[in-house]
Amino acid sequence: MQGGRWRTLTLCGLLLALLPMRHAEAVNPETLLMPGKLTQAHAKYEEQCTQCHDRASSNPGARQTQLCLDCHKEIREDIQRQRGYHGHLQGIAGTQCAACHAEHLGRSADIVKLVPEQFDHAQTDYPLHGAHTAVPCSGCHVAGKHYRDAPRDCLSCHRKEEPHGGRLGKDCGSCHNDSAWREVRYDHDRTAFPLRDKHVEIACAACHFGNRYKQTPKECVSCHEPDDAHGGKRGAECGKCHTTKSWKTQKFDHEKETGFALLGAHANVACNECHRSGNMKDKIPKDCFGCHQGEDPHAGRMGKQCGQCHGNEKWKPASGFDHARDGHWALEGRHQKIACEACHTAPVASQKLKTECLACHRPNDVHAGKLGRKCEQCHTPAGWRSSVSFDHDLTSYPLVGLHVAVPCEQCHLTRQYRDVGKQCNDCHAADDVHKGRRGSDCARCHSPNGWKLWEFDHEKETGFGLRGAHSKLACESCHRKPPGELKLPQDCLSCHEKDDIHLGEYGRQCDRCHSTFTWKGARVQ
Repeated sequence: MQGGRWRTLTLCGLLLALLPMRHAEAVNPETLLMPGKLTQAHAKYEEQCTQCHDRASSNPGARQTQLCLDCHKEIREDIQRQRGYHGHLQGIAGTQCAACHAEHLGRSADIVKLVPEQFDHAQTDYPLHGAHTAVPCSGCHVAGKHYRDAPRDCLSCHRKEEPHGGRLGKDCGSCHNDSAWREVRYDHDRTAFPLRDKHVEIACAACHFGNRYKQTPKECVSCHEPDDAHGGKRGAECGKCHTTKSWKTQKFDHEKETGFALLGAHANVACNECHRSGNMKDKIPKDCFGCHQGEDPHAGRMGKQCGQCHGNEKWKPASGFDHARDGHWALEGRHQKIACEACHTAPVASQKLKTECLACHRPNDVHAGKLGRKCEQCHTPAGWRSSVSFDHDLTSYPLVGLHVAVPCEQCHLTRQYRDVGKQCNDCHAADDVHKGRRGSDCARCHSPNGWKLWEFDHEKETGFGLRGAHSKLACESCHRKPPGELKLPQDCLSCHEKDDIHLGEYGRQCDRCHSTFTWKGARVQ
């Protein structure tokens, strides 16, 4: 009992001794003992300790949490109703607010500790699905407003993208989903015009101009009059010959009616491509050259018997001609898509082509011949830039870490490939945040997996362990010159002499009373 009184008297005496230092300013003894400044958001309560602390409570932690929730009523209501972020947290009942949101860390301290990239939106009342998962936070959460105030209905965010002008109401989810606006699930079978075949793929606006959905015509010619290849000569009842699968999918039996079966690509040709006069009774040729003479890429060099190489399916590739067998040179990769005349510029009987790459591709050689003539050592017929098989590990500079994902052109500014430096600063001088103060041996601390993945052990390498507030300092705060030019002393006053309020009266051994965490709370030994 006596000892408690003496401690109380001693504490009061110390406080009274400190009062003159604050001049005429009113002094709250509790603020002199608080561990640090409040954040800017709570700064107005700094002189009102009882706003957050109840000294008379038998359970200060629980009482402090209650005081927090008295101010943050919306959080308290979320917890009670199990809604919002705090309401979805498991085991939050009985948890103290200070367990996550510590105060007295300074004006600029972050007590929310929200990391948007790691935030699990499933713990809120609005889980993200579909395309919403790729939207940046700022797309919905406006700067300066609380995250909880973000709207949840479709039109609040997508009003500008809503093509119906509000004519279909606000329940966007009745037709659209959150994967994409264009993924519409409206059941058109509920109308008098069920959508079948090609009509299913047509955008709504193609038929419903100006977002008008009532009194839309249902006859074929109402929409497809511009597509009528017959110019109205075959009447308005398109359904007699055509189907909804395609205009080219017809009910008309061409072989039975004309003696010319429409096979392969012919089955997809519009009638007026052959019947150009529009009169179906006009006689037209039935041999390939009769219709396709103008499309013959060989300019007659291969004769008129197109069927010897080509089929009805398509001109390219020639189905009857085996280039590996008949031409003794297999067409692989991109070569399969090249027109015959691109290589055969003269009749095949009088022209013999070389088979090495540079015979055709010398103008495409970006290396200007410096890497030899054997292009196939690195490249394939799939394409100059496709499936390049060059193995960088066989060079004197194997690619590791993030270097593997760097495009060749980022390091090799020319296509000579042998004129690139191998030191880190040859490429990354602009990225050197130390501005040369740490020398050029970047690999001593950094990893090729990322600049921020550094492993420098300051205590082991320098004999000066970074503890407390020192661990948060940027390297250049102390190392203002390269290590070879300046060796830093390790005593406190060498850096903190201007912070010494004792003006050197207690020597240079500041750690006798102070710690590396803060100057405040000195311990007298």
